[in-house]
Amino acid sequence: MTIVPGWLLLALTAVVFLILGELPLAYQLVPLAASVVLLGLPHGAVDHLAVARARGEPATLRWFAVVGLLYLVVGGAYAAVWAIVPAVAFAFFILLTWAHWGQGDLYSLVAVVGRKEGYPGGRAHRFLVAATRGSLPMVIPLVAFPGQYELVARTLVGLFDPDAAAALSAAFTVEARVAAAAVVGVLVVASLVVGYLHAGPSRPWLVDAVELLILVAFFLSVPPIFAVGLYFCVWHSLRHVGRLVAVDPVGRPALEAGAYRDALWSFARDAAPLTVVALLSLVALALVVPGGVETPLELVGAYLVLIAALTLPHTLIVAWMDGVQGVWGPG
Repeated sequence: MTIVPGWLLLALTAVVFLILGELPLAYQLVPLAASVVLLGLPHGAVDHLAVARARGEPATLRWFAVVGLLYLVVGGAYAAVWAIVPAVAFAFFILLTWAHWGQGDLYSLVAVVGRKEGYPGGRAHRFLVAATRGSLPMVIPLVAFPGQYELVARTLVGLFDPDAAAALSAAFTVEARVAAAAVVGVLVVASLVVGYLHAGPSRPWLVDAVELLILVAFFLSVPPIFAVGLYFCVWHSLRHVGRLVAVDPVGRPALEAGAYRDALWSFARDAAPLTVVALLSLVALALVVPGGVETPLELVGAYLVLIAALTLPHTLIVAWMDGVQGVWGPG
């Protein structure tokens, strides 16, 4: 349910962009804009239920309080960093998303693809897989589309301090991009080789290899704003929704029965209240940022800042789920 749609949509999109070239910027913003209500923002809006359900416990008010406090303290602290040193906050956002998106793909390989075969192998192999997967959406666009990557960085940082964006300029030099490409290349090759040594030409290794090839081709050929928005919705978020449904006492029976619409409706119902809260927070953020929000790109920039502040506590919640479900243990 949660793997094949991402393959098809990303592969098809890469082919379309290779044939037609770039879209106007306004159209490239569409997937990110859609992610506000289509899987992207909502996929983290069930965190108050996620760990309790993964532990097989009822989601009590105590769980709500724990998760709410985590978001308030950790997310609030990171939001303050954006206000004080936005260039540092942006750099941290890239590293944080690298870790979190790698974390999400690792779960998919462990629990969905390689569950029976114990793939990926031990903790070191799993760390390598997570580091490799997270690097693709964060680093390849920098290598292939530095101009648009820098535009996004300047937009986000400029919401708080336009002059601070100059601190990021070293990341967009030819030397930095060559070094970044080398890092990703080494990670991809190492991940494939270690996986093959562990499992040989098995089905999990082949799935891992195919997904790596799809992602590399996708991020090399599709401009970052469109690519990251689409990946966020139909790859990362959809997979996490599948994980949430699998521990949902209402959604899981529907999923096992093949009633995907009912399973997704259960998720949507759970996610709706906090998605609305996040949307109201976005409106508030757009009204108070010092740089102001006047263009569609700046509005998407404000949305990404909100996503950043939410991603840090969300990553901690997912790490908690990983511990409960044994994601980092040996196969």
